[in-house]
Amino acid sequence: MLVVRRVSESDLEPLYTLIGQSELGLTSLTISKQKLLDRIEQSVFAFSREVAKPEGQPYVFVMEDLQADKLVGTAAIYSKVGGFEPFYSYRIKNSIHESTELEVHKEIQVLHLNAEHNGPTEIGSLFLAPDYWGAGLGRVLSLTRFLFMAEFSNRFETEVIAEMRGVVQPDGKSAFWSAIGSHFFQIDFPRAETLTSQSKKFIADLMPKHPIYIPLLAKAAQDVIGRVHRNTEPAKALLEKEGFEFRNFVDIFDGGPTLHCERSQIRAVRDSRHGEVAEVVEQLPGPGDWVISNALLDFRCCRGPIEWNESGAVIDRATATGLRLQPGDPLRTVELRPPTKGNR
Repeated sequence: MLVVRRVSESDLEPLYTLIGQSELGLTSLTISKQKLLDRIEQSVFAFSREVAKPEGQPYVFVMEDLQADKLVGTAAIYSKVGGFEPFYSYRIKNSIHESTELEVHKEIQVLHLNAEHNGPTEIGSLFLAPDYWGAGLGRVLSLTRFLFMAEFSNRFETEVIAEMRGVVQPDGKSAFWSAIGSHFFQIDFPRAETLTSQSKKFIADLMPKHPIYIPLLAKAAQDVIGRVHRNTEPAKALLEKEGFEFRNFVDIFDGGPTLHCERSQIRAVRDSRHGEVAEVVEQLPGPGDWVISNALLDFRCCRGPIEWNESGAVIDRATATGLRLQPGDPLRTVELRPPTKGNR
């Protein structure tokens, strides 16, 4: 069985080994072992305390293959971005240029640097070991975060964003970075993305403050603005089906899109159901196309079957064991995939 749970300090070594398999461009996973330990310790502290409001705490989750006794995936929620270190992005705006004498009216897209000090919640750091791709496991890992948000909404902002990985070549080259950032930072893209996970001060020091006219950039750079890496397309499609949308914000380094959604309008938050375990049975019929969590701060989540009756939820033995649930315990669940029209 595969269970998603909150991270613990003992996960440091296997988690560091796991994220070492991640591809270039996953900025939040390009970190040192010490930085990862810091993030884990902050997450453990965040899960362990009562929280009145989001203050930037990271909530880190790991997916564990219980049978193989190994970590196979990870994902995180950052309760708030901005604050002491602003959250930087480019916002695409239209600039109107008009001449009545020449009868010219033209709208030109322009990049404006945006520094957010009081930002939204961010989801990110999602990675699944390549030999576990398929079978909906990435979807389970992603939706786990939304069930946690639904259960503990006071810990998160009302708006949620997801920075999507932009187009980066296997050799580490980024057309967007080459067109803009490289002229001001004088370092290559891999080095820049490593630095941003450590500090953002160099962005404030060096990033150009004036608007950048997109038509003046090389065509290769224009072509990747707002586009995602080919391996990120499934994650983008999943989030769009959950209600996220592109609102013309892109990453300042690789030009990848940032998706937005109101927390209450995320499908897995809005349509999730909270209840209590009424009964544990040996088996339930059906394919088990539900994501089920234990609704506790000692958070655990998995994929499995579930039925509801007047007394509450009926789950099978494997789910109860994986989530450490027994009759009377709280749980929250949502369908793995959005139901098609006429199918609910």
